[in-house]
Amino acid sequence: MDQQNFFQNVYDVARLIPKGRVTSYGAIAAYLGVKSSARMVGWAMNQAGAYPDVPAHRVVNHQGLLTGKHHFATPSLMQELLEAEGISVRNNKVQQFQVHFWDPMKELEL
Repeated sequence: MDQQNFFQNVYDVARLIPKGRVTSYGAIAAYLGVKSSARMVGWAMNQAGAYPDVPAHRVVNHQGLLTGKHHFATPSLMQELLEAEGISVRNNKVQQFQVHFWDPMKELEL
């Protein structure tokens, strides 16, 4: 699979993340069958700004940290978008991460 198709697959999964939920780069990579490609998912999310329908703010690292926040229009926008959906963020980390975590492997049942 080439990079463009991989990125599109990442965006397709990200579009399915419900409001008020978050997932991780690694969870998307695992769902796509490339478990070791979490970093590539991150690169895709970094470029997701070109696709306004991709909720990139809902993709965080495996600990719930907002590691991609510097790719948003302002440093606080990712947090603001999550908080508008009812997700509490403190010190750049999603609070009650496991409560809000959306696992595509379970939710989309391969």
